[in-house]
Amino acid sequence: MRTTRMAGALAALMMGAMAGAGAAQAAPAPTPGQAAYVAGLHVIRRFPGPDGGWDYASFDPAHRRLFVAHGDRVLALDVDSGKLNTDFAAGSHLHEILPIPHENLIVTTNSGDKTVRILTADGKLKATLPVAPDADGAVYDPATGLAVVINGDAGLLTLVDPRAAKVVGTIPIVAGLEFGAVDGHGRAYINIESQDQIAVVDLRARKVVTRYALQGCHGPGGLALVSGDRLITACHNGDAEVLDARTGHEIASLKIGGFPDAVIYDPIRNLAYIPTAMDGKLNVVALSGPHDNQVIGRVPTQIGARTGAVDPKTGHIYLPAATYNLPVPKGQRPTTKPGTFVILEVGRS
Repeated sequence: MRTTRMAGALAALMMGAMAGAGAAQAAPAPTPGQAAYVAGLHVIRRFPGPDGGWDYASFDPAHRRLFVAHGDRVLALDVDSGKLNTDFAAGSHLHEILPIPHENLIVTTNSGDKTVRILTADGKLKATLPVAPDADGAVYDPATGLAVVINGDAGLLTLVDPRAAKVVGTIPIVAGLEFGAVDGHGRAYINIESQDQIAVVDLRARKVVTRYALQGCHGPGGLALVSGDRLITACHNGDAEVLDARTGHEIASLKIGGFPDAVIYDPIRNLAYIPTAMDGKLNVVALSGPHDNQVIGRVPTQIGARTGAVDPKTGHIYLPAATYNLPVPKGQRPTTKPGTFVILEVGRS
């Protein structure tokens, strides 16, 4: 996620340009269980943390921990005890904390020193790997066993073997990349923010095989591959587009709030969550059937909350946030008020 985008969004917020919630596209009703579940969601706990900026959050189900990329440190929240470790590991302008399933390894992306770092499960540094500029989002592909690191400004993917702790290749795309998703069979989907497209990548052949145009989407940020071979991309113009991952055909276009930066998928409950920073809401998308895609709830969270992760066991969603100093002077980066950083826990009580 680019800081300049956030500055622009907050400046727009102070000019009265906060995006409002739109009505979801007409679609079949969600299942009764989904509707009842979503109706009870609210912020149930808040975990204060240290001052500073943040980017993506991720969840490690094996160790029951939430990770937050927080400036130059990795935050680790034990969700069962509620204990927050503010010094789990060091970094350099961190963006992604990627647990590697079944390996007791973690990959972090660091745009500050242009590295990918391999950590052990307890946060100890195993290796530091130089990579191209703007190491940002990352996803793990179980088919190839590789961490796919998205170098946004450099316009390429860096393929990292976390077990061997080495870079094994790169795939050029185009400058202006954002987040990605994988299908578990060696194919990756990468949002091209600069061109309002999704690149479809064959990770084994190490090449782009096609691109999907996003007709109603400007500035695709968050991305997830969900049930029914559907891609959900969250766009900075306040839309979320649902595509057929096999063809790129648009299935649905949903109205959400302004400045989303993540799509959080809960495969157990077949729901997707899109936090929107401009209005402080968590948009809940029901995915009850191949063509049943609709926003069925908008849970109040906090202005600025834009990324997060879900605990698949409990279904609780965790969202980093802080209170911003507003207005943001033109041309300057946004700052947060001291003592206001918090991780929100959204669930049912």
